[in-house]
Amino acid sequence: MRATRRLGLVFGQIAALWLATSLPAAAADHLRLAVQKTGTFAWELAIIKEHGLDKKADLDLEITQLASTEAEKIAIQGNSADLILSDWLWVSRERSLGSKLTFYPYSSSLGAVVVPAQAPFKDLADLKGKKLAVAGGPLDKSWLLLQAFAKRSNFDLKRQTEILYGAPALLSAKMVQGEVDANLNFWNFCVDLESRGFRRLIGMDAVEKELGAKAPVAMVGYVFSEDFAAKHPKVIERFLEIARQAKVILAQSDEDWQRLGPQIGIKSAAELALYRQRYLDGIPHRPIAEEAADAKLLYHILAETGGPELVGPGTELAEGTFFRPQMEN
Repeated sequence: MRATRRLGLVFGQIAALWLATSLPAAAADHLRLAVQKTGTFAWELAIIKEHGLDKKADLDLEITQLASTEAEKIAIQGNSADLILSDWLWVSRERSLGSKLTFYPYSSSLGAVVVPAQAPFKDLADLKGKKLAVAGGPLDKSWLLLQAFAKRSNFDLKRQTEILYGAPALLSAKMVQGEVDANLNFWNFCVDLESRGFRRLIGMDAVEKELGAKAPVAMVGYVFSEDFAAKHPKVIERFLEIARQAKVILAQSDEDWQRLGPQIGIKSAAELALYRQRYLDGIPHRPIAEEAADAKLLYHILAETGGPELVGPGTELAEGTFFRPQMEN
């Protein structure tokens, strides 16, 4: 009987071991990302994949590359993505219309007004009567902030300069060809122009400061729904953590930048160094409360300049626009 019991215990242990090894491992948590193909988020995700940060965090990232930021917005509104990159102004607008999207800072990198190196312009007022190319259209946030800044010196940019709107790449090409006197463009296109010998007349970080912000504001961030964050809080927090780790890698790794250079389309070491510096300068380091405070200040300026067409029915930055993860509480 004792031998039978011992044999039964042995077979029981063997059976338990077999079950433990034959059952499939728990699936990694799934997160659907919609990403602009040519955006910086795409190559930050490439770093995450290259270093296996997603696997270490037990995340299964499904990445869909799209042609534009507008396509990203459609994806998250249509529930075909869990997370995108967008700005807090759009999130606030959507919340004022009943949506429950929320925002977590990704980058404070903004563009600048770029002019030829030998141009006689010393400040913005010198552009009166000149041709200014503006990337992003009449409701672009940098353009609206620049107008608000200029008005403090009684300079009406829309009336006192010749404005040309267009796609960033097109306007950058026109700048190189000498068809415009100055170009307000996104930061990565500014890097390209600077590497060609152009110079910054004024950066948008300086404009924000002149308008009252205490530090460069993270205009762009990770956007997801409150409902998803409530149901999957650890998924969101683990993703934000590996995104932070990717930024640390990009701050320290020459090798990764050498690999990214051709993907971004950078041809020279000088341009790559400048691109890297601008990217690193834009990594947010401030507490969420400080970011939100400056965002509220800029919201009023943007609402006054852009009106309901820009901000919708909201008169204030919508409550809950900025996400506060448990790891920061």
